Amino acid sequence: MGDILIHIETRNGKPQPVAQELLGAARSLAAAVGGEVEALVIGADAKALAPALRAADRVLGVAHPGLEQYVPEAHAAVLSSVVRDRNPALTLLAYSSVGLDLAPNLAIRTGRPLIAYCTKMAVADGLLEATSLIYGGKLHATSRAPLPVVAAVVPGAYPEAKAPADRVPEIVTLAPPAALSEVRSVFAGETLPPAGAIDLTQAQKILCVGRGIGDKDSIAVAREVAGALGAEIAGSRPVIDNGWLPKERQVGKSGIKVAPMLYLAVGVSGAPEHLEGMSGAELIIAVNSDAAAPIFAVAHYGATCDLFDLLPALGKRLAERQNT
Repeated sequence: MGDILIHIETRNGKPQPVAQELLGAARSLAAAVGGEVEALVIGADAKALAPALRAADRVLGVAHPGLEQYVPEAHAAVLSSVVRDRNPALTLLAYSSVGLDLAPNLAIRTGRPLIAYCTKMAVADGLLEATSLIYGGKLHATSRAPLPVVAAVVPGAYPEAKAPADRVPEIVTLAPPAALSEVRSVFAGETLPPAGAIDLTQAQKILCVGRGIGDKDSIAVAREVAGALGAEIAGSRPVIDNGWLPKERQVGKSGIKVAPMLYLAVGVSGAPEHLEGMSGAELIIAVNSDAAAPIFAVAHYGATCDLFDLLPALGKRLAERQNT
């Protein structure tokens, strides 16, 4: 039926962690699609990144001065051009802030159906069947569309791809499309955290509080546990929007992407936007009284209890251990 094309998100010349998850998804579907897996690198050094993308059969690279920084208009022009030329049966992007820019744009430019929020995918009889999280992850929807299809995959939905360490994918350099000369947007700069602000991307342990914490004053009990664990305190978007924690402590699509050794999510429901920011954590522990909360789909361990019962008890136990 055709190949599978993966859009590889990069930052500072390196693939984002979700790239390995997309490769894992593609490898699980390759046999059913009947083609190979191609990874598209836009604006970064494809040859240098090939060892990190060895689960792909082929790494495609498009280089141009206008692609060195992420400009949605320019990257969309390249992606749509590559899809038209190579005509993959399935194009996979991350359901991320970048994927939100590019996936709908690509679908419109190429006339292909788009299925977003995907957590599971299967191909049979020329159709892609996908399960998607909707309404903030509270419901699962099943959609079917005839190939070729564009799919945006929720980070954390698929395990990372595994490939032999000595495997080297083919590297193909593609010419930048003529449409780049018509791009009107320019990269003006990026907003950096204020001086002295905590950099959550460097934290090895994070305790994140969600809407379930109730109010700003209740965060104090979470701070005590975080201090005993040697963890940084963070919040989901509702917590930040309510002004209970500063913006630099927000984890999720509109906040920071983190990958600590330990991520303790307390009162966090686990909407796709939040999962994007923390699914790369090595160990995820979730505490939520709602057993159906989406956070449990990515958590390694979970407790369906009242966080105000668990946190004081946990803080006390940690304090006792420190004093022995």
